[in-house]
Amino acid sequence: MNSVAHEKFRPTFVLTGGIVITRFERLRRSAAACGLALFVQAGEAQAGEPASRWDGDARSAMRLIAGSSAGPIGAGLEIRLKPGWHTYWRNPGDAGVPPRFDFADSRNLESATVLWPAPRRIQEQGLTVIGYTSDFILPLVVVPQSRAVPVTLRLKLEYAVCEKLCVPAEARAELVLAGAPSRYDAALVEAQSRVPRKRAIDQGGALAIRALRRDPSHASAIVDVAAPLETNVDLFAEGPTAEWALPVPVHSGSPAAGLQRFVFDLEGAPPGASYAGTPITLTAVAGSEAIEVTAPLE
Repeated sequence: MNSVAHEKFRPTFVLTGGIVITRFERLRRSAAACGLALFVQAGEAQAGEPASRWDGDARSAMRLIAGSSAGPIGAGLEIRLKPGWHTYWRNPGDAGVPPRFDFADSRNLESATVLWPAPRRIQEQGLTVIGYTSDFILPLVVVPQSRAVPVTLRLKLEYAVCEKLCVPAEARAELVLAGAPSRYDAALVEAQSRVPRKRAIDQGGALAIRALRRDPSHASAIVDVAAPLETNVDLFAEGPTAEWALPVPVHSGSPAAGLQRFVFDLEGAPPGASYAGTPITLTAVAGSEAIEVTAPLE
């Protein structure tokens, strides 16, 4: 796929006076130059506390919350959004930037895996983006290097928040995971329930992805989704790596009873890459249910 198709999905933000900035780092510098007071310094972690301090401003803020040692979700990243503002999913859609997580300064941490609750599509300056429009929690699966001592999570988060304009945000949080019972367990369980369940093609109950294929011209992909009657269905598509900037699928009708069809153009691949046999990850959302399917595009 040529570079022109890939380029049109690069992040774009309008700050002030019609200035367009297409890279996150330039966006941050321009915001600072305009005198935007974006950040509040986070406090240091205190052993035994189940949550870090909030770090942010009037538009958005972030903190870490601890889960108890009894559950698989060791912690969560909670983001608070001002009404009317939104932020982006791991695949932002036609514009925007995904959040960037840096746990490098943590102690006794083998890995921290971010789980993503199902997002929604959002209209932004005539484009379709993917993200969240209200407060939410990203569950974290935390694996310690040694279970004999607590994990100290230190997170630097870079993200963007948007209303009529988009601005960069940066937040830091520190939290000691002591393994004690936590009052945030219920919130983490609820957030985890919103993470799409992994399925295979044509596997599942009322919500399932029945088919993924290219159209005869090989110019677009066709996806058929089975969903409960009278339920709004949505679909998102991702390539095998972040270098693939796939278009947001468009609903194109119902080919049969109980099926909803979505189509997206086969553009946005990295230069020189081929779609033939490429694994595509599809996230289908229907009401409170969501599934994730990864399958090759034949």
